[in-house]
Amino acid sequence: MKDNDLPYQAPSLSRRGAFKKLAAGALAVSAGAAAATASTEDAKEGELYKVRNGRVQQSVVSWCFNPMTPPELAGHAADLGMASVELVGPEFWPELKRRGLVCAITPSHGWRTGFAHKEEHEACIQNLRASIDRTAAAGFTNVITFSGFRRGLTTEDATKNMVEGLKKITGYAEQKKVTLCLEMLNSRVNIDMRGHPDYFCDNFDHAVEICKQVGSERMKLLFDIYHVQIMHGDLITRIRQYHPYIAHYHTAGNPGRNEIDDSQEIHYPGVMKAIVETGYKGYVGQEFVPTRDKVASLSEAVKICDI
Repeated sequence: MKDNDLPYQAPSLSRRGAFKKLAAGALAVSAGAAAATASTEDAKEGELYKVRNGRVQQSVVSWCFNPMTPPELAGHAADLGMASVELVGPEFWPELKRRGLVCAITPSHGWRTGFAHKEEHEACIQNLRASIDRTAAAGFTNVITFSGFRRGLTTEDATKNMVEGLKKITGYAEQKKVTLCLEMLNSRVNIDMRGHPDYFCDNFDHAVEICKQVGSERMKLLFDIYHVQIMHGDLITRIRQYHPYIAHYHTAGNPGRNEIDDSQEIHYPGVMKAIVETGYKGYVGQEFVPTRDKVASLSEAVKICDI
């Protein structure tokens, strides 16, 4: 091979110098390829975030991730380092436990019925009693409950009915060491599962008053950050003011009830910090409806709340 047969040669470069340069270049290319491969592998590993700090015990609500089944969601939740999949029936609880998860809050009678109307008390109490039994037997601690709709009732009458009805079941909850969590829902948004027009318990301050009147250590509230933001705003002030009455939290972005990223108005890192600062040791349930890849969106939400 002649010097001028080399792929590249500077005018003054010797044969030996050229080979040295080629060898160095080959090493650089090899190192670059290795680095690129490592970077790709790191990116693959880093695509999904796993809980690192754990100051917030994170849960996920199953219905938002339909048609994903609760067992599928449980697998992803466990992989992300979450602590719970919630509001799923007892047929799924063994699978949760197998994966080291709990059901942070269990289902009951649903939001279309509740304690605002006396004629619905009996059915709600029967349902709650059965839910309390199942929840206690499984070693879980929270059961959800609702007010139902106003349907023409005055605030005074509906409140009286709420207190009267809830007092009939809180004693049993106390015996079983299970907490009833009354959820406030927004009544402004008239889109299915984004809002609930005519829902009675649509004011968090008033919901606290109902809890006070019931007067049981096992009567608390579910603070749904999305719903409270729509009806009131001033989230952190209410969290600090009412934290003794809060037994569970839910998330979602507003407007839309979708991802909790920076495309919406709630600053979730600040909200999570405020929750932790109250000494709260319960669970925060991710209850947003994904608009993108479901697992990727859940991973992003986990990262945002892992303050």
